[in-house]
Amino acid sequence: MRITNNMIMGNTKTNINSTKVLVDKYNTQMTTQKKISKASEDPVIAIRSLRLSTSLSHLDQYKDNNIPDASSWMDVTETALSNMKSLLTDIRTQCVNGSTDTLTADDRNTILQQLTALSEQVYTEGNADYAGRTVFTGYRTSSKLTFQKDTKSTYQITQEFSAADLSEKRYYTNGVTVPNSINAATPDCATDVTEHSFQRIRLGYGNTTDDVKLSIDGKELTQGTDYTVYKSVSDFDPSKLSADDTAYIQETGEFVFGKNVAASIKNNEKKLSVTYVKTGFDSSDARPEYYYNCKDITNAVTLDAGGNVPHDAAGDIIYSDPSKVVDFKFSSQEIKDTVANSTDITVNTQAKDVMDTGIKRDVDELIDVVQNAVNAHDKVSQIKKMMQQQQYSDKDSQAKLKTYLEAAEQEADYADNNLQKTYSQYITRFDDHLNKVNLALTNSGSTKSRLTLIKNRVEEQQTTIEELKSTNEDRDISDIIIDFYAMYNAYQSSLTAASKANSQTLLDYL
Repeated sequence: MRITNNMIMGNTKTNINSTKVLVDKYNTQMTTQKKISKASEDPVIAIRSLRLSTSLSHLDQYKDNNIPDASSWMDVTETALSNMKSLLTDIRTQCVNGSTDTLTADDRNTILQQLTALSEQVYTEGNADYAGRTVFTGYRTSSKLTFQKDTKSTYQITQEFSAADLSEKRYYTNGVTVPNSINAATPDCATDVTEHSFQRIRLGYGNTTDDVKLSIDGKELTQGTDYTVYKSVSDFDPSKLSADDTAYIQETGEFVFGKNVAASIKNNEKKLSVTYVKTGFDSSDARPEYYYNCKDITNAVTLDAGGNVPHDAAGDIIYSDPSKVVDFKFSSQEIKDTVANSTDITVNTQAKDVMDTGIKRDVDELIDVVQNAVNAHDKVSQIKKMMQQQQYSDKDSQAKLKTYLEAAEQEADYADNNLQKTYSQYITRFDDHLNKVNLALTNSGSTKSRLTLIKNRVEEQQTTIEELKSTNEDRDISDIIIDFYAMYNAYQSSLTAASKANSQTLLDYL
């Protein structure tokens, strides 16, 4: 094969360019310490690099954002739960104090003051929020657990009960009314204050309207026939409630069952359902949509002159604008955060799992019971003061005042007994409330521990993938320098060879 000078020149240029390309390649590698600078140099390395970068990006998101966010959410929740536990423990302590039979007037007043202060804080912790998101309200994180101000909102609420929800409640008749003065026309006070004990169920709210429907084992009872509605406790005469009767008291929001009715419910473990309407909530009341199936009908009805919801002849609510009914169906609303690949954790605790509307109702009842005891003893003190006044020193006045004093002392004894029994009974209730909070704290702590393990795993994965990514993309600088100088020498040699190959022409032989 004949080799021409042009062929030598062409090959020389090709060889010089090849070595020059490699010199440039290793020079770039020396600057970037990367194996490739563009995907076409090595598609396998490029594809693997993209996959590892994507995985690393996900891990960075988990470690730097998702996990800290979940941890902070649970920190806020744990703080609120700890505060709830402290509040409930304080209330339980007052129950223990009130269950003793040696209470003085100062003791009763102290309990009253303590419970009044605590009742205003019970649901405050339920409004705890993280970064503007309320932590106990499920998906509705932009809303608070309680009403933020007194409101005239109207809700139709449905609550379900079982036989286990029945509890004992004591009612009293023939309370003493202290006369302003004693004279011949003042009647003697009968000393027949009487205690009546019944089983009852208590709704989530008091001061409801008379629009209440009770169903037992799916059978709806007829108001006026199967049960009677009373506006207030003072309207309800427990002495007239027969064993087969049922009463509903709007003021306290409770159904009171006669002995036979209560026994039938308990013995047959019957299910009860109550649908009722409440208009007007205090700022400290929990919103019913977080606890029950309910409808906000505030803007859908026009109240009558008496402030009641209008009904048709069949007893159904008359809506002025049915389209404005807001229907709430209670459901489990778990907020899950993705904290690792294919790993979600529930970060929120729902209000119903921690504290129900019964806490405030329990505290209000405890306040009422101790207030009744305080009032009863005040009656005794007032009558004793009257007996010491000169104007009532005559025999007839003293005799009448004595009958009042005996009745007042009997009423005070009943009030003290009711206070002691109620507070003893409510120790168990607040133990149950505390158990819920303690369980929530335990669950939150377990989740935090799991989150810590996940964080450690993510950090380990992050380190591993960073190493794999570095192995795939990076070159050791010492290896690059060796290759660079080797190729640079080859480049210099190719230049020298080219100069020798082209230094002689045909003219040198003529």
